[in-house]
Amino acid sequence: MSHADQLQRFIFEHSDIRGEILTLQDSYQRVLSNADYPAPVRELLGEFMAAVGLLSATLKFDGVLTLQAQGSGPLSTIMADCTRHHHLRAIARFDHEFEYEETLALQDLIGTGTLSLTITPNQGERYQGIVPLEADSLSGCLEDYFYQSEQLTTRIWLSAEASTETPRAAGLLIQALPHQKEADPEANKQLWEHVSQLAATVTPEEQLNLEHSELLYRLFHQDELRLFDPSPVQFACSCSEERIAQALTSLGQEELQGILEERGVIDIHCEFCHQHYGFHQADIDRLFDESPPTLH
Repeated sequence: MSHADQLQRFIFEHSDIRGEILTLQDSYQRVLSNADYPAPVRELLGEFMAAVGLLSATLKFDGVLTLQAQGSGPLSTIMADCTRHHHLRAIARFDHEFEYEETLALQDLIGTGTLSLTITPNQGERYQGIVPLEADSLSGCLEDYFYQSEQLTTRIWLSAEASTETPRAAGLLIQALPHQKEADPEANKQLWEHVSQLAATVTPEEQLNLEHSELLYRLFHQDELRLFDPSPVQFACSCSEERIAQALTSLGQEELQGILEERGVIDIHCEFCHQHYGFHQADIDRLFDESPPTLH
């Protein structure tokens, strides 16, 4: 596959339906290398990454889209986020004592829980939607979310394979747009059912191994379809020394001083990228030094 980490938009000519297709390899492998995840958690991480990558295409402003599930099961938290520029990261917190089978259903992993979709713009108010985890797959839960929030009718297919030498994840999304090209409601309904039925024939093997153009041709060769240029997707973490310093400052100098006296250094470890940050006494003093720097 030449499109290891790419997202592509496609549209059906003369209809009000659009789609997104995505495959991940390097970014997925980077996330898997961060921890010794059990097999079913590894695959679900791939699905979360593929899903948030697909949904990031809907961002119309600079910001971050976060997809997170929390529940009562052995996988207590799993989340992935992606920026408008398709910078992607993911993490999972799980019970290390639980005996995981090679494959486990979503409900068996997360238990009773919720799925949240959060949009955090760089400027402006944050938006969050939450639905219960009732479907038996992540794609089903996401389709429930779009239906319950009365957004655009959406279908999603997700696949991940983590047991091979080159783990891959993939996603396919189709979405019904507001009527523009086809004003007849019945015609729009028939078009949507036609495209949905064809898309539903996709297999995980096709998603994970075929080029985007080849897969779309297999599914929709009887329809007139336009595939746009690909956008690269990559792993990237938003942590930085400046952001960590801002977070520490919010705790207050007195509390930080107490930690320093107890430990000698304030150690911060980013779970997403394993970057380590150490703040000593001089670093903390600088954070709260209100005097302007001397100009030379």
